Amino acid sequence: MKNIKRIAVWSGPRNLSTALMRSFGTRSDFEILDEPFYAAYLKKTGIQHPMFDKIISSQLSNYKEVADYCINGQVDKPYQYQKHMTHHMIKNYYKDFILSLNNVILIRKPELVLNSYKKKNKNYQFKDLGFQQLYEIYEFIYNRLGYFPLIIDADDLQNNPELTLRKLCNFLEIPFYMSMLNWSSGSKKYDGIWGVHWYKEIYKTTGFSRSTSTNTDKTNKKISQKDKKIIHRANKIYLRIFEKKI
Repeated sequence: MKNIKRIAVWSGPRNLSTALMRSFGTRSDFEILDEPFYAAYLKKTGIQHPMFDKIISSQLSNYKEVADYCINGQVDKPYQYQKHMTHHMIKNYYKDFILSLNNVILIRKPELVLNSYKKKNKNYQFKDLGFQQLYEIYEFIYNRLGYFPLIIDADDLQNNPELTLRKLCNFLEIPFYMSMLNWSSGSKKYDGIWGVHWYKEIYKTTGFSRSTSTNTDKTNKKISQKDKKIIHRANKIYLRIFEKKI
C-alpha cells in the first residue's frame, strides 16, 4: 500500500509503551511493529537479556536491514505503529531512518521506570533505562528537522487517557476512536516473542489504569545509593523533555 503513515513511538523500557501499543492495536487501520531493533541490539552488544537466543532468532538482527524495513517494509493498512526502545539504538546506527517517520516520545517519571524495570532485570545500569538515548533522539530530530518530536507523558495516559489520545491523534492528523481506550486481555499476535517475559502485567489489563505514583521522597528513603544516583541523573533528562509535552 502506498502513502503509509508510519508512526514511531520512542521510549525507554517500563514506560507504559506496551499499553500504548495495545491502544493502537485495537484499530483495524493500524499495523503494529513491536521493537524491531531488539534482536539487532542484543546481537551487537551481547547483553544477556532473558530469552537472548530466542529473541535473536525471531527477527532481523542487522541494523541496516531493520532500519530499511522500518521505512520501506510492506504494510497493508493506512497506518503503521512502530514501538521502539531508545536503548536499542547504539552508536547512531542508521539513525537517519528516523527522519522518514512520524516520531513520538513517551516519557515516564524515572523512579517509576526504575522500580518497574528492576522486577524484570536485576542486572541494570543507567544506560539500560534509555533516558540518555531518548534525549539524543529528541535532539537529533530537532537538529535535523528543526522541530521537536511529539512528547506525551505516561501519567497523562493513565490519568486522562481519552484527552491525551485525542491530542496525540490530532497532532498526528489521524482520527481518534473511543475503542482505543480499552482492549482485550492476554497476548496479541503482534507481540514480540519476548512478551512472555516482559508483558505478563499487560496481559492482565484491559485499559489504562489510573496512576498510583508513590511519593518520591518516601520512596527514595528505601532505595540504594546506586538507584538514587540513577534517578537523579535520569530526572535531569526527564524534566527537560517534560517541558515540551503535549
